[in-house]
Amino acid sequence: MHGGGVSFLPVLEHQDETRAAYDGVVELYASMFTSRLETRPFARNMIGTFAELVRDTGNLRVADVGCGPGHLTAMMHDLGLDAFGIDLSPAMVDHARRAQPTLRFDEARMEALPIEDGGLGGVLAHYSMIHTPPEELPALLAEQVRVLAPGGLLLVSFFGTEGPEPVRFDHKVAPAYSWPAEQFAGLLTEAGLVTVARLLHDPASERGFLDTHLLARRP
Repeated sequence: MHGGGVSFLPVLEHQDETRAAYDGVVELYASMFTSRLETRPFARNMIGTFAELVRDTGNLRVADVGCGPGHLTAMMHDLGLDAFGIDLSPAMVDHARRAQPTLRFDEARMEALPIEDGGLGGVLAHYSMIHTPPEELPALLAEQVRVLAPGGLLLVSFFGTEGPEPVRFDHKVAPAYSWPAEQFAGLLTEAGLVTVARLLHDPASERGFLDTHLLARRP
């Protein structure tokens, strides 16, 4: 498939691979991660800070992009936000709907969100951009910016590396990328966001990655 001389086949291939991989591990993934933040105080408190700042904007609508089993969507709802989840995997969306029947979950791609321009006070991307190849990340970030209202916030979390470039690695579900925090922050700037906070810490990972959280605001 081509449009304007640009091939979209690689995009479809890696996303189809990722969707199929997550469809196949829904119950295992949910059992491993739905209570994981209970032992991750840094990530938990970054989400709490994000929620507080979104509430301050007055626009409580928040999308949990790459929501998986929906546990963080529920967490943000409990923190007073009008949160809904979006995921590429139909099996994950089905699980989230069953686990959180009072919340909304939709199947969609992160680079084509079914949300109007400037409609959201916040976007949470919790380790959901890690499977996106580096050359496709700017377009994906531009889509998150499109749906944010002025003053809206994006909290993105990912595996960090201390090297100079993104590193592809074999994630247990699908191929993924770790990023230098400074380089990722530069992409946020290029997308039109202002990074207001960053947190890097060592989770004692066997791979040696840093847990990295960047909080950015649309001017």
